[in-house]
Amino acid sequence: MIIEALVLGPFMANCYIVGSEKTKEAMVIDPCADADKVVDTAKKQALRITTIIATHNHVDHIGAISDIRDITGGQFVSHGAWRDPELTKRFARIMGPSFKMPPPPDMVVDDGDTIDIGDLSFKVIHTPGHSPDGISIYGHGVVFSGDTLFNLGIGRSDFDDSVHEDLMNSLMEKLMALPDETVVLSGHGPQTTIGYERRYNPFLRAY
Repeated sequence: MIIEALVLGPFMANCYIVGSEKTKEAMVIDPCADADKVVDTAKKQALRITTIIATHNHVDHIGAISDIRDITGGQFVSHGAWRDPELTKRFARIMGPSFKMPPPPDMVVDDGDTIDIGDLSFKVIHTPGHSPDGISIYGHGVVFSGDTLFNLGIGRSDFDDSVHEDLMNSLMEKLMALPDETVVLSGHGPQTTIGYERRYNPFLRAY
């Protein structure tokens, strides 16, 4: 499995390119900005982007979805709770005039669904709380947790569409159920592991 991580946009969000070494198919997770850089990075690895995934619909994770879809023809995948709230539109102004709202998803997924990228298969875990449409993508020893779980942190739950109880349930009942050695690649900041967060994350230890 090939994983390329890019830090993009004014909010320094993580974008991940995940590809099959065998088939050279790839998915992009949370392409927040700079579509050309994302596509060029994939090309350098001889990867062909077939799938574009948003872990949730906040503006710091979705700004390049529309352009990458136009360039590559990849299908846009999101949770069924994906929506275009006025809150997102208001925050979109922060991103500047070049920001584009994504199109409607080509494929809607829910908890337990699978996403196949060549010979790689990933499980969708619905992890609401930070956002009602939040999903984590799990497979091959890695979980892409969006803004649900960070290195020694957790997602904010003070937005209009956030629910703190849902966030804690997503963390404790779903992500903390994964093996300790699972590598966590989140929407912001450095990588960590489930075991490390289970032991040292102050938000989880205090719950």
